[in-house]
Amino acid sequence: MKKYLILVKHSLPEIEEGRPAREWSLSQEGRLRAHKLSGLLEAFRPEVIVSSPESKAKETAEMISEKLHMEIRVVQDLHEHDRSNVSYLSQAAFQASMREFFQRPGELVFGRETANEAHARFYQALHGILNEYRNKTVVVVTHGTVISLFVSRLTGSSDFELWNRMGLPSYIGIDLQSNTLIVKEDIV
Repeated sequence: MKKYLILVKHSLPEIEEGRPAREWSLSQEGRLRAHKLSGLLEAFRPEVIVSSPESKAKETAEMISEKLHMEIRVVQDLHEHDRSNVSYLSQAAFQASMREFFQRPGELVFGRETANEAHARFYQALHGILNEYRNKTVVVVTHGTVISLFVSRLTGSSDFELWNRMGLPSYIGIDLQSNTLIVKEDIV
């Protein structure tokens, strides 16, 4: 049987301008979407669910785990690109900052990590998980920026364009035997 890595971008959060994004929880609509997502992931027959420690990712993982009757493992280094020093930005300002972040991956232009540093951290954590759960289908619930960095470097696609198109939630399936992308789906 084929084994997959399913990278899930967390569901739609409740935006709270006065709180850091890493502390946001899912909105009511986000919970509905996460429930819908969990049904779609059943087809892959996941054997392991791993989550970022951030609230919106853990809540999304909990919705999936309830449907699939599985436990969740939280891994610290699966968190989003560290933007803890950035206050709330307008959509236009955020888009411009993210474009620069992806265009200049070796320079610290936004947040506390460069794109290369965020990718290296995420890559190391992800490969540790895959080594631990060899020959298992693994669902990793995490964040759009780190997913985009990882997938773009695996496939040669544009990280900014992938990041910009990913929905809340969405998932990307990778065939672990051939290391190829098999599916990308947004849940709305």
